[in-house]
Amino acid sequence: MPLRVVSHPVIEDSLARLRDRDTPCDEFRRLARRVSLLLAAEATRDLAVAPAEVETPLERTVVRRIASRVVAVPVLRAGLGMLEAFLELVPDAQVGYFGLERNEETAAARRYYEKVPKDLAGAVVFLLDPMLATGGSAAMAVDGLRGLGARHVRLLSIVAAPEGVAHLESAVPDAIVYTAALDRELNDRKYILPGLGDFGDRLFGT
Repeated sequence: MPLRVVSHPVIEDSLARLRDRDTPCDEFRRLARRVSLLLAAEATRDLAVAPAEVETPLERTVVRRIASRVVAVPVLRAGLGMLEAFLELVPDAQVGYFGLERNEETAAARRYYEKVPKDLAGAVVFLLDPMLATGGSAAMAVDGLRGLGARHVRLLSIVAAPEGVAHLESAVPDAIVYTAALDRELNDRKYILPGLGDFGDRLFGT
């Protein structure tokens, strides 16, 4: 499974601020959006394009436009913090949602909601899940997307743990993971270390 750690000075600076426990909620949202935008730019780098014609103020010219069918699927609720940035880059993308929650005692994932465009065959699907911890939720989401015909799935995570990457590689070896940081490990509660805490709680101020 390809793992791509996206390196960029703006990502590193933003990630440093995201990790800081004293960063307020409003700034956390702005930083998450900034990192998500740069991750999305890298993850969409090889989308197919096709020629088209437009009228400039001076003449008619041939341009290139995205030809791939793009579907963005944030994992609720934390993935919503990445969606706006993705749609800024690819405003014509279709959007679906997976509702997954983690049992805090067992760390097992449970799917409680699914609303995804049907027949994903031929689409390039971007799964938005900011924290790749155990990999259980991501693997469940990718499996669900495959059940709808998806063959090209890319996971965008702001922070990943080696355990989650290994699990995903075993469960869905053909998925591609883009992350801003590969952290050290999981603790006994299955939180990423050094991590940045509970992304959803910090994003929504809960």
